[in-house]
Amino acid sequence: MRIEKVNSSIKRELANIILLGEVRDPRISFVTILNVDVSKDLQHARVKFSVLADTPEKIKAAKDGFDSCRGYIRKLISQRVPLRYTPEFQFIYDKGIKHAADVDKVLEEIKKLKVAPEN
Repeated sequence: MRIEKVNSSIKRELANIILLGEVRDPRISFVTILNVDVSKDLQHARVKFSVLADTPEKIKAAKDGFDSCRGYIRKLISQRVPLRYTPEFQFIYDKGIKHAADVDKVLEEIKKLKVAPEN
């Protein structure tokens, strides 16, 4: 139960930090935080994110942006989420949304190709 609360608190605060532009790195301005998974010992956190434009360049830029401001983000989280230790963050691009969009696109193409039944 405690881990879920920590996960949701960190996710909410990370989203607020990005939304309010507290990190002034333009590479992470169009990023959405999808999930936060904190380890049981609260020492590490895996943060899954998505990028608005899913091009390889934008994904790499967002990852590099997170890596460059990791310490500052950790400092902001430590000020907002009451924990004895603030976890080290690992930022991971989540392909799930892009994959779902690709599946939707293929299904739409199949629908268009489907021949209407004759009466």
